[in-house]
Amino acid sequence: MGAQTEPRWVGLPVRVLRMRRLLLLVWLVPLTIGTALLPGLLAGPAWAAFALLPLALLTWGWPMLGHNWRSWRYAERADDLLISRGVLWREETVVPYGRLQLVEVTSGPVERHFNLASVQLHTAAAATDARIPGLAPEEAERLRDRLTELGEARSAGL
Repeated sequence: MGAQTEPRWVGLPVRVLRMRRLLLLVWLVPLTIGTALLPGLLAGPAWAAFALLPLALLTWGWPMLGHNWRSWRYAERADDLLISRGVLWREETVVPYGRLQLVEVTSGPVERHFNLASVQLHTAAAATDARIPGLAPEEAERLRDRLTELGEARSAGL
């Protein structure tokens, strides 16, 4: 038996991090301003301190999004696809090509604006369905086509 080589891991594009951080700003900056102004004007300046809560969430969320983005990666191996993610709780999913039933590429309006797409993998067992978010559309389509081809080849042998 030959030595098994390490899989070649591929991370998510930096556009995913930019998109997520922009969404964080879009939600929390107006919330911070609103919680500073409304209670401050209606109930008194001391109540404007509630604006520190969304501001703290923004300050905490910014680096956490970076950690989360770096944690996502995938690797194509001879018989399966590995997906790894998670900062506090690491999760690694192994999807055997022969178990693939459907591979979808999806892209919502925000993802399309950032030129991103996601690959959704459906397997024979619903518990092993997996998703790879935030890929370049060309990479998502290439991965879909390759996984579909490998899935058909492996399932034909069953």
